[in-house]
Amino acid sequence: NGGLAISGGGGGSGPDALFFLVQPNDATAGNIITPAIQVEVLDSLRRPDTAYVNAITMSFAVNNAGARLSGTLSVVPVNGIASFGDLVVDKSASGFILRADGPGALTKTSTPFTIFAP
Repeated sequence: NGGLAISGGGGGSGPDALFFLVQPNDATAGNIITPAIQVEVLDSLRRPDTAYVNAITMSFAVNNAGARLSGTLSVVPVNGIASFGDLVVDKSASGFILRADGPGALTKTSTPFTIFAP
């Protein structure tokens, strides 16, 4: 599906979409998800919005296990990319989906992933 979430247009200026550059990989409960999950902010022409300075927040979009997401959940992008390098899910289950949110109705969900029992 290309991984784009589109919201509004702006002639190439200002944030318009979020894109998961690095999707969450399967991991073990209690361990950091690696490699770091990366979310890119794009302008309306699908170029990196390197001037974007608002935090991107990560949360669960789908969490059927009642799990807790921990780590640095709010990251200010550097050159348009927010890197979430210490995210941990505390319970095992399949079908977890993360949601990245930014100001201005920017939102994007990840592909599903599995957290295995230790």
